[in-house]
Amino acid sequence: MPAGSNHRMRVLIVDDEPLARFALRDRLSKRSDVELVGECATGKEAISAIRRRSPQLVFLDIQMPDMSGFEVLRNLPPEEVPLVIFVTAYDRYAVDAFEVHALDYLLKPLVDDRFAEALEHARARMDGNAIPKLDTRLLELLETGPTGTGKRRFENHFSVRSGQRIVIVSVDAVDWIEASGDYVTLHAGKKSHLMRGTMNRIETQLDPDRFIRIHRSTIVQANRISELVSLDNREFVVRLSDGTELTASRTYSERLQRWL
Repeated sequence: MPAGSNHRMRVLIVDDEPLARFALRDRLSKRSDVELVGECATGKEAISAIRRRSPQLVFLDIQMPDMSGFEVLRNLPPEEVPLVIFVTAYDRYAVDAFEVHALDYLLKPLVDDRFAEALEHARARMDGNAIPKLDTRLLELLETGPTGTGKRRFENHFSVRSGQRIVIVSVDAVDWIEASGDYVTLHAGKKSHLMRGTMNRIETQLDPDRFIRIHRSTIVQANRISELVSLDNREFVVRLSDGTELTASRTYSERLQRWL
């Protein structure tokens, strides 16, 4: 146990990938100053576990099927937000806010030295009684987005896994987005890209001044809309500049009317 530490850190692992959880669990098992209090595979499980088990430190995956790591923390009362080390497969999340020791992150696949460094940062913050400062910094991140600029940050590109490759899809190139079960399809010109995620989550990542949700399973880039055809049942046919025709449901038709 590191010098100056008189108790074991209570740690929770949150990641939807079994191999990622194993990698974390294996490394934590070698630490005498850590007590693993649980593992979670979804955001909902994480919220419940954090509230029930009161971990001092959480290794938190940013991208999960049901909600993001940020959304998990937003669903907790401020006084229950623990120390957090974010875990992600995509380095676009490693923005300036994570470079500050008040927050930390790990990229997958994990590197032993980087893992040990992040854990020591967490231990130092605990031993230095710096948790209130961390809470303030983390809450600011949740309010403003990862840039910490006070202005909400929206995605400017998506990273889509394709076998061993990661394809970068610019948000500017996306014409419309379609729900596909636990995935979404990004339609960009003549190409389509299947990406894990939900429509609710994707919608929060996109600038609402540029993208409009017209159906529970459809989001369109506004500047691609060339024509609207009103139907008798308060729905619309939305025709895009490339000729694609989509249906805007009654539930979302008001958004289109506001845009007009």
